[in-house]
Amino acid sequence: MILMMLSSITIIFISNMIMILAMILSKKSFKDREKCSPFECGFDPKSSARNPFSLHFFLITVIFLIFDVEIALIFPMIYTFMMTNFILWTKTIFFFIIMLLVGLYHEWNQNMLNWTN
Repeated sequence: MILMMLSSITIIFISNMIMILAMILSKKSFKDREKCSPFECGFDPKSSARNPFSLHFFLITVIFLIFDVEIALIFPMIYTFMMTNFILWTKTIFFFIIMLLVGLYHEWNQNMLNWTN
């Protein structure tokens, strides 16, 4: 027990010292106008650098992100199929899938899934 505590304290101490050393050594004091520009190449833009982007593309990205997270929530449900009560598992998965379908229907009803308006 004491050996575990001693090794944990040593690991925490070493990691904190490395983080402090990295913060001290990574200070940048030289500021260049080209490096502070919004482009990595250092060239000045020929037109406005703040062009508006498509809001519809952003909404499609948010919809994809939401469904991606929901798929990540379904995977543990598949894994726990054999370890839980079947009736409770079935009710939970059906409720989850119905919520997904209601959200999909709402997005379809609001014409969010059409790329062109």
